Amino acid sequence: MLLGPAEIAELLKQLDVKPTKKLGQNFLHDGNIVRKIVKSAQLEPTDIVLEVGPGLGSLTLGLLPEVSQVVAVDIDQRFIDQLPATIAKFEPEFSNRLLAIHKDAMQLETMHLPNQPTALVANLPYNISVPVILTLMAKFPTIEKLLVMVQAEVADRLAATAGDAAYGAPSVKLQWFMDVQRLANIARPVFIPVPNVDSGLVSATRKPEIETFVTREQVFKVVDAAFNQRRKMLRGALGSIAGGSKAAEAALVRAGIDPTLRGEMLDVMQYVRLTEALN
Repeated sequence: MLLGPAEIAELLKQLDVKPTKKLGQNFLHDGNIVRKIVKSAQLEPTDIVLEVGPGLGSLTLGLLPEVSQVVAVDIDQRFIDQLPATIAKFEPEFSNRLLAIHKDAMQLETMHLPNQPTALVANLPYNISVPVILTLMAKFPTIEKLLVMVQAEVADRLAATAGDAAYGAPSVKLQWFMDVQRLANIARPVFIPVPNVDSGLVSATRKPEIETFVTREQVFKVVDAAFNQRRKMLRGALGSIAGGSKAAEAALVRAGIDPTLRGEMLDVMQYVRLTEALN
């Protein structure tokens, strides 16, 4: 059983929750979309799913029958307190598969979890989606696959490749960790309250660790510098971190990159080689 509009309205009333845009609180009520998300995640019975922002449990109920455990992490104590009762009412046979944790997902560490997650599946609040995804990918190398619902514009950005209009720093950074694919758009009316923006699904799978002598932090610093001044040619945009535009141009040449290109034309491996040249 999944949560429909009536069940969500009742739970919101019971918890005295008035959804706010600030917290990105839009609750999924369409069972077909829940099933679509779960199917798209390509989960195995042995998977341990990390779900960020479970809210009232719409997606949690769809996940529990498919995996060995769902670790639901929410910053709102009311939702975490209510979630076990909701699961016990609608899916009692799977109650033992739920671990509900009251915590800011950005502060979650491996030591907080008895079992490390193998998948991230979540309907993420729009205002925190990118930092949450990148932080969790860095902290939990055991996460091998990802399926998230985010704002459609953010979904486009995460899945964009070099040269695309939506390509930016988030695109490069996620592709450091994963191979990314843009999936379907999700209509606004499947949420309560109805959001002002469209949503979209993004799927990703962990790829082998990039072999390089520079750190991820060093590469991301170069990525940020390139996109902070994205209208500039790379030799100009990277001057501030290279010690001047001439030094930046020399590093670009050493990396085999045209100094007159702009940041949106480089893929993640070119950024790695460029960072190596700068170091």
